[in-house]
Amino acid sequence: MPGTAAIQHSVLIISGAQQFTALARASLPAGRFSSIEVRTDAAAARRCLLERDFDLVLIQAPLPGENGLGLALDFAENRHTSVLLAVPAEVSDDVQEQVTDRGVLVIPRPATRPRIQNAVRFLLSIQDKMSLLMKEAADAREKTEEIRQVDRAKFTLIENRHMSEDEAHRYIGKLAMNNGVSRRRAAAMILDEYE
Repeated sequence: MPGTAAIQHSVLIISGAQQFTALARASLPAGRFSSIEVRTDAAAARRCLLERDFDLVLIQAPLPGENGLGLALDFAENRHTSVLLAVPAEVSDDVQEQVTDRGVLVIPRPATRPRIQNAVRFLLSIQDKMSLLMKEAADAREKTEEIRQVDRAKFTLIENRHMSEDEAHRYIGKLAMNNGVSRRRAAAMILDEYE
């Protein structure tokens, strides 16, 4: 996807086993992460969940003190987080049935580097698409707000200076150009003058 390589993500690896943690770290594409954090138990991971959001969470289940399913679902409730859950192969189908509809990707253990790499690439592609969609939505909201403000300024000019809509439109454009500001800022100047 063009332009997505520059998007930086945060990842949290949760595992009681150093071997999985090392394998997960080695499976992460270089240069794609602004932060990589590791927690060894569910309680510490839940504290992280309260402190900040993560784009990607990799969990090896079971964890010390719990099976890891509840933790995976807790992280998956955050609409900005993609969750990978590695579970023992003999229960992977059952776990997958329980959590897939809630947005958790399940892989069987023992996890291999290629399997984790492919899962991470898949989840990153989802994160990249979500980031781009969120940016587009923010840009659209900004543009809509600009149109509203310019329209309010036009109405103010029509009402107070008895201009036609075309005259008001040109006046706002000229004011923006003469002052080296955006049309939105020019509209705000007009609204400030009359309100």
